Amino acid sequence: MKRLSLLLGMLLICYAAFAQFGALPGGGKGAQAPPKIGHVFGRVVDQDGKPVPEVAVILLQNRYDSITKKRKDFLFKGVNTTGKGEFSFEELPIMGPPMKLKISLIGYKTIELPVAFQLKMPAGGMKAPQDPAKAMAAASDALSQFEKDLGVIKMETDSHTLEGVTVTGSKPLMQMDIDKKVFNVEKNIVSVGGTAVDVMRNVPSVQVDIDGNVKLRNAVPQIYVEGRPTTLSLDQIPADAIESVEVITNPSAKYDASGGNAGILNIILKKNRKTGYNGNVMAGADIRGGYNGGGSFNVRQGKFNVTATAMVNAMRNKTTGTTDRTNFGDTAVHIDQENNNKTNGQFVFGNLGLDYFATNHTSFSIAGIKVHGKFKPGEVIDINTDSLLPSGTVNNFSQRLTHSAREFNANGLQAGFKHSFAKEGEEWTADLNYFSGRSKFNADYNTNYYDASHTLDGTQLQQQIGTGKNKFLTIQTDYVKPFTAKTKLEAGLRAQIRNTENYNDTYVQYNGMGTPVLLAGATSDYKNHDNVYAAYASVTSGFGNFGYQLGLRGESSNYDGKLTNTGQKFSNRYPISLFPSVFLSQKLKHDQELQLSYTRRVNRPNFFQLIPYTDFTDSLNITRGNPDLVPEFTNSVEGSYSKTFKGNHNILFSLYYKHTNDLITRYLQAGINPGTGKSDIINTYINASSSYTTGAEFTSTNPVTKWLDITTNVNVYNGKINAPDSLASVEQDAMWSWFGKFNSNVKLPKNFSVQISADYQSKTNLPINNNQQQFGPPSSAQSASQGYIRSFWGMDAAVKKTFLKNNAAAVTLSISDIFRTRLNSQFSQSEYFVQNYARLANPQLVKLNFTYRFGKIDTAVFKRKNMKMQGEGMQGASMGQ
Repeated sequence: MKRLSLLLGMLLICYAAFAQFGALPGGGKGAQAPPKIGHVFGRVVDQDGKPVPEVAVILLQNRYDSITKKRKDFLFKGVNTTGKGEFSFEELPIMGPPMKLKISLIGYKTIELPVAFQLKMPAGGMKAPQDPAKAMAAASDALSQFEKDLGVIKMETDSHTLEGVTVTGSKPLMQMDIDKKVFNVEKNIVSVGGTAVDVMRNVPSVQVDIDGNVKLRNAVPQIYVEGRPTTLSLDQIPADAIESVEVITNPSAKYDASGGNAGILNIILKKNRKTGYNGNVMAGADIRGGYNGGGSFNVRQGKFNVTATAMVNAMRNKTTGTTDRTNFGDTAVHIDQENNNKTNGQFVFGNLGLDYFATNHTSFSIAGIKVHGKFKPGEVIDINTDSLLPSGTVNNFSQRLTHSAREFNANGLQAGFKHSFAKEGEEWTADLNYFSGRSKFNADYNTNYYDASHTLDGTQLQQQIGTGKNKFLTIQTDYVKPFTAKTKLEAGLRAQIRNTENYNDTYVQYNGMGTPVLLAGATSDYKNHDNVYAAYASVTSGFGNFGYQLGLRGESSNYDGKLTNTGQKFSNRYPISLFPSVFLSQKLKHDQELQLSYTRRVNRPNFFQLIPYTDFTDSLNITRGNPDLVPEFTNSVEGSYSKTFKGNHNILFSLYYKHTNDLITRYLQAGINPGTGKSDIINTYINASSSYTTGAEFTSTNPVTKWLDITTNVNVYNGKINAPDSLASVEQDAMWSWFGKFNSNVKLPKNFSVQISADYQSKTNLPINNNQQQFGPPSSAQSASQGYIRSFWGMDAAVKKTFLKNNAAAVTLSISDIFRTRLNSQFSQSEYFVQNYARLANPQLVKLNFTYRFGKIDTAVFKRKNMKMQGEGMQGASMGQ
């Protein structure tokens, strides 16, 4: 017992020595680290005294940073509270740099508490007790001083939490990354109740034509959803489901190399990562009888997160237009048309997703998407035809009535896996995306012919019946390996497999015939298989304020096609092509940054451009593919300068140049129409020599005051097609054009807000090629590769009122094309004809929408906190933020 007493006494003396002299690690030769016997624990409850599980509790240690030459907080340890709200940290140093405890949870105020261990000296100094019992008691008392029970810690609700909606401040309207710009569109109230087409009208750099086709810097971009290509078109995605749009003008090696001289528009859908349950419901209508409605719901409990969305959008569109055209040939013919189109239809969009957080490092997700649409376009065309004969003009009048119905069903499945390794930033992901679509189409084209006295002289009926299938599978895996804070390696593999089928029969019943007959020359039945395989690697690094990203992508592709009604087959194999990308970034003083990038990309001809078949289905739009087309390759260079001013004002100025070899463009030639036996003009495709596009773009985001913010975008560009002498008719003269957008948001008293947006397009060349994704053959074709679009402008406005408790409800009134000025007017010409063409769609469309948001954060029931949010919080702590 004497030995035990002596040992305990020596232990107490050692502890006293540490307390008195403060031995620190690294304190000199022979110095020892303080014993790691500290223990801190406690229990977290809410305002009602209920335990709060899965709360992030971290220990921060304040010490000297040799890089910044300053002291800052570093992450020392971190845990989550148990189901009883308890947490515990053991083996803590009893001496050394000061520490503090930080407790945080979405919806609650963050708590910070100091952590320190202090050994209290007994009265009379430190003496080794002679009585073993007293020695044991003294040792126990000494050890207990290194255990800190913080007791019950009560968390208070954050005053910014609004019925389950946490206000963390407005997101910036534009965010810059090394290879993209991110535009947050949640504040765009003019697009409420619409589709992604309406959203794109308010995204800088993006142009939207009268048919809802988009252009990015005067070229057709690829449409992605959540970073992956999709078969969905923009008018099949509800505006209310979109959180942000990533504009990628010069995609890096990480992205699919296809797309040619255009960029990528990546749509990011809204997700709710809050612990608990929340959602919204909405409904709206417009003055033409269109309506929309739906809602979304999110619940997070334990290791599971479930999200469901359902929306319906019905439209009653109206388009008017004129066409004035003179055809040259043996007999010149002048055609004057007046078009009146009305389309009634609707689509339903549904999404159901499940996330499973297997561990703190591994998660799985699966989601299903369903889109169903049915449309009934109707059209009346009054056609005056003048045959300009040497003996005089012969006038004919006809009227074509079109009644048609289109129906499509699209299904999507998205599955994902993510594993984060122990080292921060290292992760492995795998994704599978599958989309399939089925479409049905039938139409009756009834043409009535009248004589000079406008008496009915004959009737021709044309019937079209078609079905189509589209399957799109993408499998991709990516790995990210960080080496230092600035250096990381990214690599991945990708396979894209696409199958297309189409069956389209055309029947004609001429005047006096009893039964419609099948037109073999206007029958289009085919199958197509298109595969692309890719691998990429990129390195991101830098030093000081300079950063760079170097990437290389390899892709090979092949396609096989078959005309099932004739048995004709065609195919092509493209060897591996390499696509390098270089991105450089230099941060300057006073929140300035310079960026420079170079990429190489490809645009492969699609099936409708390759199919060696002349489609005479629509006598006003005859098309033919060219199986001899080869891919076009584009080299792009872009430089930009950005500056953030006081008050978070931001400007971005970019210069860009793109050069394309073997440009795929439209070409006009004459051919015999088997339905009429007469010569007609046929739209087909060829590879021109080359083309270039150069331009400058300016974007400015200005939060002028707390109640006003403005976004301005101007793009000035010039382009030219260089064609060989044998294809001189393809070549267009270069033309300088510009495109501008303006968007403003105003907050008014009484919870009112107003948004006004406008856009202007100057006179510009006709687009080289509209390569839009769709089911079935192209619904329209540009009538010439030479010509221009006349200038036009338009303005939209909306007013929003929020009300009820915590502004949970909102009513929005909007009007598009206020002054009926978005007239698409085109002039085109070739050796075969001269044409003036104009259309105006849905002017002065007024919409009224209602939205109600609900939700609750109840951590006693919904027990799983977002691990990504925790990781970001800990990362910020380790960086001294």
